[in-house]
Amino acid sequence: MSVEIQKERSERAAGTPAAEELAYINQYAKTPLEAEQVYAFAVRLCDNEVDRDYERFETAGLERLGELFLGKSGIFDHQWSARGQTARIYRTEVVAEPGRITAAGDGYCYLKGWAYLLRTEANAQLIAQIEGGITKEVSVGCSVAQSVCSVCGAPAGTCHHVKGEVYDGRLCFTELREPTDAYEWSFVAVPAQRDAGVLKRYGAPDRERVQLEREAALGRRYMKELRREVARLAMLTDETVPGEVWAGVAEKLEEPELLALKSAYERQAARRFPPRPQLRDTAAAADEDETVFLV
Repeated sequence: MSVEIQKERSERAAGTPAAEELAYINQYAKTPLEAEQVYAFAVRLCDNEVDRDYERFETAGLERLGELFLGKSGIFDHQWSARGQTARIYRTEVVAEPGRITAAGDGYCYLKGWAYLLRTEANAQLIAQIEGGITKEVSVGCSVAQSVCSVCGAPAGTCHHVKGEVYDGRLCFTELREPTDAYEWSFVAVPAQRDAGVLKRYGAPDRERVQLEREAALGRRYMKELRREVARLAMLTDETVPGEVWAGVAEKLEEPELLALKSAYERQAARRFPPRPQLRDTAAAADEDETVFLV
């Protein structure tokens, strides 16, 4: 780096954008801004790590999110009010961190955004808090086309896998795919993502979603009972295998295989334990013995 550039940067106030950054910023300004009028800073918007809710953005989706967040407003606590608009994203980039692996097993990367706000008297306190590391955590509001189970790929909530549980060494989480819209990004106190944050949806769930969730819950209960019944029948027909082994086998199977095994084990159990009649053959009993009619 040349001495002239170093001197120029040292003389600029913190957050004052360079000429190339100002060109990006002025794409969103109605009246061209001077560098001294602007405070610019970078934010880690979101990443591809599994978050506190056991959800994560698909790695490929971060690039699309970067496009969608260009020009989006920064607000506070996801309160959708024009009065809360403080900053605006003017540039984004997906950044990889070599050597860091996510809980999903792939390379870690995050969506970095550059934002600007005006150096006004009203914004002076916010700029001071950003510079001092007080106002720091951010969360994004967006929508995606698909939310799928990481274990089986089924739409989230429609399979028997539970977020946060481990199946054959694989962590179950919901993967958010194909971003379709970006609403805003917010300064928050506790984001869902540990390094940034993500807000997946807003407002009360609609009637159709509620019905789907009820049906999914019923399906999970049905599959749980079906697996339990298959394991019970298997233990009846083969006492040499421990019960926990049968339970583990049943856990890995889906409905068609479970129904086939249930039918087969029911036939075997019927042959091994035939039903015994409550009434004996009266022909072999003495006529005066009325106890044969007792149930």
